Amino acid sequence: MSAIRPAKPEDLARIAEIEIFNYRLNFYPIFRYDPFYFEELQVPSRMEYYQPLLNTLWVYDDGVVKGFFQAEGQELKKLFVEPVLQGQAIGAALLEHAVSALRVNCLWALEKNTRAIAFYKRHGFRVTGRRKPEDGTEESLIQLAHP
Repeated sequence: MSAIRPAKPEDLARIAEIEIFNYRLNFYPIFRYDPFYFEELQVPSRMEYYQPLLNTLWVYDDGVVKGFFQAEGQELKKLFVEPVLQGQAIGAALLEHAVSALRVNCLWALEKNTRAIAFYKRHGFRVTGRRKPEDGTEESLIQLAHP
């Protein structure tokens, strides 16, 4: 039985926590913008943000929600695993489910997030050469696609 299932309203707090922990660990060192990372980025506001997007969220739940992804159409918007649980194939399972069950075939990753880019490459994604600016920053996103 798969541990991956569509998200439910009661998952929103865990989804928010997982995202916030990952943002602070992985993106704060790049952007260093305290008002966003420590004032705006809070569990209640992220729960509110995701509420209307619930039908685009899937969770890895083996008794506890340990990771999630968001997909819209064939684009992977987000994929995060609880930081202390990374390296246990949870992200791989989420990504495989997104690709096989939902036919996800593209995503955008922060160019400086080399760890994420390496993860996606290990799972069959390739850099397309397309780039775009990350809104409101001087950083760039790169596109990755799955055959």
